[in-house]
Amino acid sequence: MKVHFILNGKRHSAKTPPGETLLEHLRKSGFYSVKHGCDEGSCGACTVLIDGRAQNACLILVQTLAGKTVETLEHFNLKQGVTPLQEAFLKTGAIQCGYCTPAMLLALEAVKRTHPKPDIETIREALSGVLCRCTGYVKPVAAAMHENVTEGEEQTGD
Repeated sequence: MKVHFILNGKRHSAKTPPGETLLEHLRKSGFYSVKHGCDEGSCGACTVLIDGRAQNACLILVQTLAGKTVETLEHFNLKQGVTPLQEAFLKTGAIQCGYCTPAMLLALEAVKRTHPKPDIETIREALSGVLCRCTGYVKPVAAAMHENVTEGEEQTGD
């Protein structure tokens, strides 16, 4: 089966067997920011953006992607190097083991597209779909809030 969709800003033709998940396809294609976690959609480690929405790649069949746009973290790194949100993750120490970090960054990117300056509850809600055993979510939330601060504004609560 052949499916055409946009992957990280480029036309992509996927020749895939029926039942292949997007997670399997991306990993075979060398997109390693998409992590293999649970295969049942409960950990969020395989989060990608599909038409701008955070989705678990382990639950999406490649055959359903015709005409859609899929983004992985590699897209952002190729497009602009280190993003402001990635920089905020580095500055606040939000990256610990790093396994869930790509998924967190994409979940927050999806929120940012609809809420340019999300409040803390919106950020927490976005991160709730990504299981993290290291950070306790405190530093990733702080990083997302830090990234919300524009030049000249002062951050409160530090």
